[in-house]
Amino acid sequence: MHTVEKIGGTSMSRFGEVMKNVIIGRRQGRQLYNRIFVVSAYGGVTNMLLENKKTGEPGIYGLFARDDHRCLDALEATRARMLELNRDFESIGLKVKVADDFVNERMDGIKVCLQDLMRLRTFGHFSHADYLPATREFLSAVGEAHSAYNSVQILKAAGVNAVFVDLTGWKETDELDFEQRVKQGFAGIDFNCCLPVVTGYAKCREGIMKRFDRGYSEITFSKIAVGTGATEGIIHKEYHQWTGDPKLIGVDHVKIIGNTNFDIADQLSDMDMEAIHSKASKEMEMKHIPIRIKNCFEPEHPGTLISHDYISPTPRVEMICGRNDLIAVEVHDPEMVGEPGYDYKLLKSLADYDINYIAKNTNANTITHLVPGKAKGLDKCIIDLRRRFAGARISTQKVGIVSVIGSNMKIPGVLAKAAQALADAGINILALVQSMRQVNIQFVVERENFNGAQIALHRALVEKV
Repeated sequence: MHTVEKIGGTSMSRFGEVMKNVIIGRRQGRQLYNRIFVVSAYGGVTNMLLENKKTGEPGIYGLFARDDHRCLDALEATRARMLELNRDFESIGLKVKVADDFVNERMDGIKVCLQDLMRLRTFGHFSHADYLPATREFLSAVGEAHSAYNSVQILKAAGVNAVFVDLTGWKETDELDFEQRVKQGFAGIDFNCCLPVVTGYAKCREGIMKRFDRGYSEITFSKIAVGTGATEGIIHKEYHQWTGDPKLIGVDHVKIIGNTNFDIADQLSDMDMEAIHSKASKEMEMKHIPIRIKNCFEPEHPGTLISHDYISPTPRVEMICGRNDLIAVEVHDPEMVGEPGYDYKLLKSLADYDINYIAKNTNANTITHLVPGKAKGLDKCIIDLRRRFAGARISTQKVGIVSVIGSNMKIPGVLAKAAQALADAGINILALVQSMRQVNIQFVVERENFNGAQIALHRALVEKV
């Protein structure tokens, strides 16, 4: 009867508070155990190791992939930051010399690997595909190894029987799949009397970065929950799951969502506001392991419970959210009418350039896909579309989507009420997307109207209900 709990990078950077609020708190003796903690790298460290998630600014990996020798300077800057973080935790029990030795051993090994790879590729017989995926894997691993190792040392100093579970496969040559890696990592551990702290990165045959990229720590969290038979998964964040953005709408106007389901979690993932990575939640959903989202800094609050079969007992809107980074790719072609497979050909172009779409809108001669503006292959995809569909007019427009989401929104007039709220705020609806399941209504608006649309919809559909 244990839980698996995940702590994100921003919270890990405030580990003293996390230890006080989440890990130890008022617990004593055996109350401390029957929990597994999966930890992310400290805030900003993975950006330095790979690339900035928001801006795309290259870190060690990004520079190395470009054959830029400044990657070694970036490595030393990252090492310096990791050692600086060690000093931040000295006051709560971390032995800095021991922690520094751990960081230096890992970073020295990575530096040697990068230098060797840089020499090898000068011979011209190695393509990027031969070594870049593995490089991205071992660079990712060091961030979580650092934070997990430190956490165990700090907890031991506080009298907790913590154990470091290193799933990164450092210097291991075995080829285990994900499930085998988890099974090996927890072999012989008694959850009743020890507290495992686990790396959010796990080395596996299939390549966790290759399959899931930056969402890998939540995949590890899910695999451990399923593999160890957890009763509940808990994700500790720096905020609650609100009915809207409290910074935009105001803390006094939003409410904490008490319960929702995995279907709604998928809708949030599409809006880049995932409570949990959509692929991570699937296995837990199938095993009926609920997920709880809690605020690290309000430990007494029960948070938001995501369960398999929750449906709101009364029809209502649960959340207003959205994303403002989308490009509408519109294909208008008079030849489209009645032609089977036209949309299939469009989707093949998106797939060829590894672009997923968030929403789509169609009529007799026009199909519009809304795709993330940060998609790396988007410009090449547009060129390809214009080549494949020479008779079509293909245009793009920067837009935002505001979503009205709820587990039970079969409310007569809700669409009319939402449209009226936007009209009253002077906001034009560019497009509308709603499925027959009625768990999500998406309003496509000009980007400059994105914030105003959220405020107007939240006021009309959540606050005034």
